[in-house]
Amino acid sequence: MFTTKELQEKVNRYIANWSYSHRPKGLYAPIEYVLSLGGKRLRPVLMLMAYNMYKEDVDAILPSAVGLETYHNYTLLHDDLMDRADMRRNKPTVHKVWNDNTAILSGDTMLVLAYQQMTQSDSAHLKEVLDIFNKTALEIGEGQQYDMEFETRDDVTEDEYIEMIRLKTSVLLAASLQIGAVLGNASAEDASRLYDYGIQLGLAFQLQDDYLDVYGDEAQFGKKIGGDILCNKKTYMLINAMLRADEQQSAELRHWIEAHDYVPTEKIRAVTALYDAIGIRELCDKKIAHYFDCAERILAQVQVDEERKQMLRGYAASLMHRTV
Repeated sequence: MFTTKELQEKVNRYIANWSYSHRPKGLYAPIEYVLSLGGKRLRPVLMLMAYNMYKEDVDAILPSAVGLETYHNYTLLHDDLMDRADMRRNKPTVHKVWNDNTAILSGDTMLVLAYQQMTQSDSAHLKEVLDIFNKTALEIGEGQQYDMEFETRDDVTEDEYIEMIRLKTSVLLAASLQIGAVLGNASAEDASRLYDYGIQLGLAFQLQDDYLDVYGDEAQFGKKIGGDILCNKKTYMLINAMLRADEQQSAELRHWIEAHDYVPTEKIRAVTALYDAIGIRELCDKKIAHYFDCAERILAQVQVDEERKQMLRGYAASLMHRTV
């Protein structure tokens, strides 16, 4: 079996050797720029790992795996534009380097390129792979719409938030694992279990992202801490703080949410102190552990030797900074 590092290197080499010689250059240069920014290559690595649990020739599905990475980066390109984000992976975003129209067109082109790559899947499994991919792409759009609608609502529930992050984040991780298993000729039951595993892992992963935005180390997290607090983003943290705050805490939280003239560091410090007083840190950590443990129980049901699961299990634990 291949190590995580070996799989990441395979993905990075494939992307580095991909031809961007199409014209006009103004359309394709932003695509090359986005894909060259790196990252964990989480989704293609998960797909390759799932495949490698059943087969050894992982190079055979590299085009499809990179198709998932291309699709993921397409969503980030458009997300950054909608959020007016200035930075991505410590580099200026596409709409800042170029402009809004280029970000839209290059993003649309990435979507087409992702489909081109996915159609290179084994013909015997192509329809099933595309069915999974199409369902996932629609769900991600639904999740993004919910996320935007939450910005103007003050009554978002925890259940609504969990469903939103399931759609926006979890389903692509789950699809990566399921497609890898399908292409590896896994049983339908195992492919379904790996999908369910990815859903639970994705929920834990996104909640940890919420947690780290408040309590993480900037050097390790890769972006400034407190961004969600500054923009009043409806995260698991804020939703539960609003739900569990007493009258005085609720008034103070509302003050900071409605404030327009403030020192950013003061707002971050004040809201974080409220989270601490309300017990949000411990609550979120328990929820992350719950979803991670659910994922572990599902993985235990996958019908392959434990040794062949260990690479995936270890990779997931490293993402969550946990031990197995």
